[in-house]
Amino acid sequence: MPSLKRFLKAYWELLRLEHGIMYGLGVLIGIFLGGGAEFNVLLLAFLTAVFLEASAFALNDFLDYEVDVANKRLDRPLVRGDLSKKTALALSIIFFPLGLFSAFLISIKALLFVLVVTILAYAYNAKLKEFGLIGNAYVAFTMSAPFIFGGVISEFNQAVLLLSLIAFLSGLGREIMKGIEDIEGDALRDVKSVARVHGIETAVKLSSLLFILAVILSFFPPILIAEYYDLKYGIPVAITDFILISVALRLYRSPDRISKFRKETLLAMLLGLIGFLAGTF
Repeated sequence: MPSLKRFLKAYWELLRLEHGIMYGLGVLIGIFLGGGAEFNVLLLAFLTAVFLEASAFALNDFLDYEVDVANKRLDRPLVRGDLSKKTALALSIIFFPLGLFSAFLISIKALLFVLVVTILAYAYNAKLKEFGLIGNAYVAFTMSAPFIFGGVISEFNQAVLLLSLIAFLSGLGREIMKGIEDIEGDALRDVKSVARVHGIETAVKLSSLLFILAVILSFFPPILIAEYYDLKYGIPVAITDFILISVALRLYRSPDRISKFRKETLLAMLLGLIGFLAGTF
């Protein structure tokens, strides 16, 4: 019988709750940048992001089971046999209405926004992923969507737009980079990733370029928004920029170390979130 620690780890990995927390923080940042909201709205907005993220990732693992097996993705609990496909599908079905209901409690506008994003997420899991760069762009959009959602709840302004663009560029770079690692499994679904269609070298160049563009844009908030001319923003974002530049450079030398780079870029994005969140206070 699996230990409690292994049991909880399996559910955490299936639902990718670290992403859910990051998405939730992104929504809060978007709300704060747009002028703020009452505590109950903040809580509902955070839960909406976590619930719908969990639903989408559980469905992703359910549909991508064979691909993940081919890619030897032992970080996936379904591949390891810690959880069943039936469990993944059930959790996806449970979290979807919970996310919609929490959005409904905020406003009809919030509900419509998350409904569109979630439908696109299911379309990505079912088919859009196979279109390579288009699928990558959708995933990158989901990384900027939390900030847009926060702006929808409060007020969409240039600060929200800038942060959304930074998240989109870094997210797109990360997705293209992940395609290098997943070439073998992507062949099973005929996913037309940049790495499969144009080669690993092109994928490395494009991914690195997008990381560098995201770093360049990170210098604009202190210029355009007075509150961000502060060490609370500068220090975490400087570390984020260092990590992204480091990954961009090392990709050329070690395109076989994508798993390590994926973890580093996720950490970089988390630190960037912390910097943007700190800058709102």
